[in-house]
Order: sequence, then structure tokens, then C-alpha cells
Amino acid sequence: MFLVLIVFGVASAATWAAGIELSKSTDELDRRLGIGDALGGMVLLAISGSLPELAITISAAASGHVDLAAGNLIGGIATATMVLVLCDLFAARPLTYLVGSLVPVLEGLLVVLTVAVVLMGALLPASVTVGARFSPASLAIVVIWIGGVWVLNRARSKPQWQVVMKGSQPGRPHRRERHPAAESARAKHSMLRVAAGFGAASAVTLLAGAALAISGSDLAGRAGINGVVFGATVLALATALPEISSGIEAVRLGDHQLAIGDVFGGNAFQLCLFLVADLVAMKPVLPTTGAANAWLAALSIALTTVYVGGVIVRPSRPKRLGPDSILALLVYAVGIVGLLLIAR
Repeated sequence: MFLVLIVFGVASAATWAAGIELSKSTDELDRRLGIGDALGGMVLLAISGSLPELAITISAAASGHVDLAAGNLIGGIATATMVLVLCDLFAARPLTYLVGSLVPVLEGLLVVLTVAVVLMGALLPASVTVGARFSPASLAIVVIWIGGVWVLNRARSKPQWQVVMKGSQPGRPHRRERHPAAESARAKHSMLRVAAGFGAASAVTLLAGAALAISGSDLAGRAGINGVVFGATVLALATALPEISSGIEAVRLGDHQLAIGDVFGGNAFQLCLFLVADLVAMKPVLPTTGAANAWLAALSIALTTVYVGGVIVRPSRPKRLGPDSILALLVYAVGIVGLLLIAR
């Protein structure tokens, strides 16, 4: 048990360190190559930001622990959304007041839409498949995500409306714009060095993710914890460490719109990994998720809605947690209690 805990702890630390390097090297590559403009580049950037979840999904599905994989993917959305509570602590005012844009509202709606498809896919009979391997819902999630990102990019580049939010401080609209006050050593690095850093960080993140899945499954079994519960809480927190770091850094730099956009963007793409889970498990995973994952999906929608509403209402509490973050904490606490009751 002690050795398994050490493996889990080391893998979590490696995920934190490699995730930070991966995020920064990915941003630098996109600045230089503009790969996010193309569909393939857009998918590549999304995958690079979700490598811990990808590694856990592949490892858990390959070993037959589809409940762990599903719990991490669905429950990870709720946990990642709670990163915004931490960001609120580091902001001068509530993050939803400072964001100064309605683009995060569209990003949050994309999360709600993809999670809704997950719920619909969970209700489908396991016999309903595409090619005897994939769930139609898994394919639909990927199509919806691609279409949603296209709409978001169009809304950013060709806005059809203007809105003025007095007192807002949105910061950079995109990470391709180098922050004028932030030190960026990678800007002085050669292209080969940046690419090497990206490759090394990706390898470490994948290995750490596999170690988290294996050790996490063992820990859950030894402690008698339901795989869905463990995947949605402890494992989801471990894989959210890079998002915590990048979110706090974005707030520190004044990039409040990016802080919310990164969380919502990662959450929307994360559900696309159900297609990978189907491929590895060689069967549709969504119909086997059960009531606990349906509860987690509803919790994710509720938390996303709280912050989407916060962006529109704009609570102006002068410091510390805004009313939306306080409400999110209460909703999350109730959600975890309900999850424990369902898992029993």
C-alpha cells in the first residue's frame, strides 16, 4: 500500500511539472507555426492539453476498468470547473466580473451540449453501435466539438455584436499574443529546443498518466472505493494539477478571459476521449457508465451553468470569492455527497 501511494504521489508530481512545461511549449509552438488555425492543428493542441486524461483513458479501458475511465472523464469536468474557485482567490474581483466578454458563455454552452450528449449516450442500449465498436454518442461528441470550436473561432474573429462591460479586465484574447510583462525564455529558444521540450513533456505526461491509472485502480480496490468515485475525485484532482497551475498563472498575468476559456475548452474536448475509450475497450463505454456517472454529468452541467450565469450577471464583490464561486462550492459539496450515496 505504501509503495502504491508513493507511485501515485510521484506520478501526480510528474503530471504537475510536465503539464506546465507542455502547456508553455504548446503555446510557443502555436505562436510560431499558427497550427491552431487548421483543423488538424486545433485537434493536436486539444490533445496535448488532455494528455493525462488520454493516458488514463487508454490504460483504464485496456485493463477493463471502464468505470474508472468514465468517472475520470465525466467527473473531471466538475473538478476542473472548481479550478475557477481557486482562480477567484487570486483575482482582485470575481473572475466572472473581470472577464469582460461573452465568449466564455459560448464556451460554457459547448460544455453543456457535449455533456448532454453523454447523458443521451448513456441511455442508449449497448447493442446500438457503429461498426460494432463505437457508440453513436461518442462519434456525435467529436462532431459537435469540432463544429463548436469552428463557431467559437468565427465569433472571435467576426463578432456579430458588441458589448461593453465597465470595469472589466479581460486580458489577452488568445495565448498567441505574447504577454508584454511576462518573461518568456522560450521566445529565445530555437525551434528544435521548443519541439524537444514539447516531446519530452508529452512522454512524461503519458507515462505519469498511465502510472496514475494503474496505481489509482489499485488504491481504489484496496480501500474499497468505487472506481467511479475515485476517478471523479482523487484521480480527477491529480489530472487537474496542470490546469490549476495555468489558471493561477493566467489570473496573475491579468488574462481573466483565458483563465475561464482554458477550463471550459478543456472540459468540452475531454469528452471526445470517449471515442478513444470505445476503440481501446472494443465496445461502447457510454452505455456502461451507470447512475453514478449520470449524476456526475448533471453536476458538471450545474457547475458550468453557475459560471456561465456569473459571466452574464457579473457579481462585483470587491475581493476574494464571488457569489458564483460560493454557490459552486455548495453545489459541488452536495454533488459529492450525492455521488457517495449513489455509489453505495
